[in-house]
Amino acid sequence: MSRGRFIFASVVADTAIWFLGMVAAFVLRFGGHLPMFNFRPFLVLSPLLAVVYLTCAWIYGLYEPERLESFWAIVRSVVAAVTLSTLLTLGIVLLVGPAFYSFPRLVIGIAWPMQLIVLVGWRLAALRFTPIRWPEQRVLIVGAGPLSRELAEELGKREKWGYRVVGMVARDEDFAAAYPADADIPLLGIVHDLTHLVTELDIDRVIVASPVALRELVEDITLNSSHDVRVDVIPELYEIFIGTVDAIIADIPLMEITHRAHRGAYPVAKRALDVALSLLMLVVLSPVMLVFALFILVTMGAPVLLRQERLGRDTKPFTLVKFRSMVKDAEKLCGPVLACDDDPRITPLGGFMRKYRIDELPQLINILRGEMSFVGPRPERAFFVERFLQEIPGYRERYRMKPGVTGLAQISGSYATTAQRKLKYDLIYLYHQNLLMDVQILFDTVRVVLTGRGAR
Repeated sequence: MSRGRFIFASVVADTAIWFLGMVAAFVLRFGGHLPMFNFRPFLVLSPLLAVVYLTCAWIYGLYEPERLESFWAIVRSVVAAVTLSTLLTLGIVLLVGPAFYSFPRLVIGIAWPMQLIVLVGWRLAALRFTPIRWPEQRVLIVGAGPLSRELAEELGKREKWGYRVVGMVARDEDFAAAYPADADIPLLGIVHDLTHLVTELDIDRVIVASPVALRELVEDITLNSSHDVRVDVIPELYEIFIGTVDAIIADIPLMEITHRAHRGAYPVAKRALDVALSLLMLVVLSPVMLVFALFILVTMGAPVLLRQERLGRDTKPFTLVKFRSMVKDAEKLCGPVLACDDDPRITPLGGFMRKYRIDELPQLINILRGEMSFVGPRPERAFFVERFLQEIPGYRERYRMKPGVTGLAQISGSYATTAQRKLKYDLIYLYHQNLLMDVQILFDTVRVVLTGRGAR
């Protein structure tokens, strides 16, 4: 069973066991009967109470199978989760009011040991008879000292989690010469060879156990490698002061420095926000859009909308829609040209729309289609993308995410700032994005729109 399926099955099984445990407790409490007068309040509250239990189970790591290595680890987590959810259930039943007083408190107490036994039992059986198949992680360790070898040994003990230590690279030639000839893990080269080794050996994860020129190392791996690579470091005290530990192997802390925040529930929440907000804005702003469509038609003639092919996530093309802000056939003679300050092709009305970002409003349609998000890097045309991919190191990184109507680059710089500067903001967003950051960018965008200026 894959890790994802195990987690899904765990949630479903836990929900069923929790519910059946409560039903069994009712039956025991009332001597084999199930009086609806007492059972109905539970049925009304059961969706909320089930969510409470699942949240407690998540808090104590029951949906992180790597934390449940032993019998006692499972018992500790289940006991903690069930006990906390039982206390919270009692509190909820006491607070909801007289309409639920017929829900016997004793039932909650009877359910506690029953749920404990079954939840522990099914997990032990599942891990024994349906072992999890972890996705393989091909690991390359930077460093060849005792700490690196200890880390390799600990990862080797956890091969069932998918770890495969391919080899090590030394800091330089001197460190390579001191590497034991009889070591179990091969020494594949030095740091200078790292980018080549990552691509050639199809490495998924690089762990830096030796203090090296970290900035250059990370830039080389993440910006020049042809595939997605996670980079972790064994942090020094300074790095712990400015970051957080993301994983622990035995007692060795690891800090992920190529962190991408688009995991778990975040993509779902972001898409839900995109759909809800775009529908609301289309309804509220439709009169404004209609007025500007008429202005464009009267002052600039048809067409009102500009349809242009842009590149989205994974450089897939899509048709972007926006209000036309330039003269008709603006690129007929000069070809594709990026907008700049005082661009003569932009009409007076177009300049006003660009200043207040009104020309972007039709892109709400692109958001509903799922081609764009509210927040992300601005989509560019293939003509410019091909050039930037050749000229700007790491430019391909921005296509790991869906493009946006607004973004960190748009609220932090001018409309016509350079592609190199925009890329830095796009990468900041890529590696640190979360829902709170998205909301902050949207609020800053409103300020930019209302004031007609970029962020200082």
